Amino acid sequence: MTTPTTAHRTFSFLRLAIALQTLTIFLQAVTAGLLLTTSYGETLHGIGARVMYGASMLYVLAAVLAWKPGGGSPRPVRHASGFLLLASVQVVLGIARVPAVHLPLGVLMFALSLLALVRQFGAGAR
Repeated sequence: MTTPTTAHRTFSFLRLAIALQTLTIFLQAVTAGLLLTTSYGETLHGIGARVMYGASMLYVLAAVLAWKPGGGSPRPVRHASGFLLLASVQVVLGIARVPAVHLPLGVLMFALSLLALVRQFGAGAR
């Protein structure tokens, strides 16, 4: 059985991971605009893609830690794994230069990540 402090720490780490993922996806939208308007936008967008992917992996780690040792629900693990899958598809589409799918998928990912963040903070208020 976990102590309230341990459960709180893993829950906070999960919140932090989702917030970081949401922020990095939003920054990808910003760098996508720079990609269209500046010479250095492609470089920033490429770096941002790596950071966003890393944030998605961190979200999976945080979800697993909140679930297994923290005794929480496995649902965040499924959500985090889904995000990592979407991030993988997004990276492939970006490399293949398929903007007709890459851009809407990015918008969808931001909306889903924001929803997960709102739900996570709403769950802590109970």
